[in-house]
Amino acid sequence: MSYRRDQQLSGPHRVVVTGVGIVTAMGHGWSANADGFRVGRTALRPITVFDTTRQRVHTGGEVIMDVPLPSTKLTPRQVSRLDRATTLMLNAAAEAMAQAAWSDTMGESIPISLGTSAGAMSLGESYYQSKSLHPSHKRRLATLVTGYLPHTQAQLLAEAVGISGPITIITNACASGANAIGHAFHLIRHGRARRAFCGGYDAIAEMVFAGFDSLQALSTTTPRPFDATRDGLALGEGAAMLTLERLDDALARGATILGEVTGYGASTDLHHLTQPHPAGDAAVRSMSIACAEAGVGPGEIGYLNSHGTGTLLNDSAEGAAIQEWAGDAVSRLKVSSTKGAIGHLLGGAGAVEAVICLMALRGGWVPPNVPVAQLDPICTFDLVREPRDSALDHALTNSFGFGGANATLVLRRWSS
Repeated sequence: MSYRRDQQLSGPHRVVVTGVGIVTAMGHGWSANADGFRVGRTALRPITVFDTTRQRVHTGGEVIMDVPLPSTKLTPRQVSRLDRATTLMLNAAAEAMAQAAWSDTMGESIPISLGTSAGAMSLGESYYQSKSLHPSHKRRLATLVTGYLPHTQAQLLAEAVGISGPITIITNACASGANAIGHAFHLIRHGRARRAFCGGYDAIAEMVFAGFDSLQALSTTTPRPFDATRDGLALGEGAAMLTLERLDDALARGATILGEVTGYGASTDLHHLTQPHPAGDAAVRSMSIACAEAGVGPGEIGYLNSHGTGTLLNDSAEGAAIQEWAGDAVSRLKVSSTKGAIGHLLGGAGAVEAVICLMALRGGWVPPNVPVAQLDPICTFDLVREPRDSALDHALTNSFGFGGANATLVLRRWSS
């Protein structure tokens, strides 16, 4: 696909999604995940990838790895060295590329934008264990060190799918996946690229799991976002990858359009390292910025996929932010959190939840929140607690991370 420099710099451009890949505890692929989220299935299960006997909590959103890695351009040696997180990401990437039918990528510079929090943490754990137990051993240490670096995982992705272009890795806690999509969206919208490959991923790692457990942030019962008696979150793992391109290019090649990205907002509240601002001030800003760019108001948002972790401070702060942002439209706003079903995917959460919004927009349904026994009074919005069909035109998804990072995406249903 050739184009002149002046054509590249023109804009703004409409940006559409033409391919999606997703892997979560709910299953592998669009169909398995859409079927599960639509009916509100819960996919939390006992953790088996490491020993949890010394932890308070023993369950999470672990992915059942029963699907082989699709054929890629990687060598058998490279495939044999893949860690769990990169394998999840490559599975999602292969599905997205196949759906987008990007067969003409050679010779074009296509940016890759990835969000992750823990990345290949399991390789770092293996390195530490090897050096602790066998200080004099050096075998495989170099492989563990290089594989642990996020840019190595991104380079493996580029090689696996045959893409050549600049790579951006965003590690911005739990906002990373949404930031990565937002960055790719802006590259295309403002004329710096014709298309981009983006998403987020993370795998359950023992050190991360133990850290959240020691903070007593994990639920010892079940995660219940927006329940007044909630007691914490569940950790999950997975990946979501999206192919973004200009609308005119997608139409010209007859691509199937899954939805449109219309707005992106990011903000930082500088309140506390781990606690959100109680009033959700920065969250209000990120939602407002995203909607302003999308050209929609709160009353036009058919569904809001909340960050909704199930922790005491997060849900109350986000609830307050939604009230402030939505104003008089708050009572009509349909809201749910999908983290109660698959756990919190950390750096992968924002990308996965953007894909869930695309599923809801295309299917005309709202994914229900997990059952809530006692609704938190902050929920003056319509917390969807059972499967519901609903014609949607616009959806909004929030992703908030440690350090006060806030990211919001607005997506639109595609109709020709």
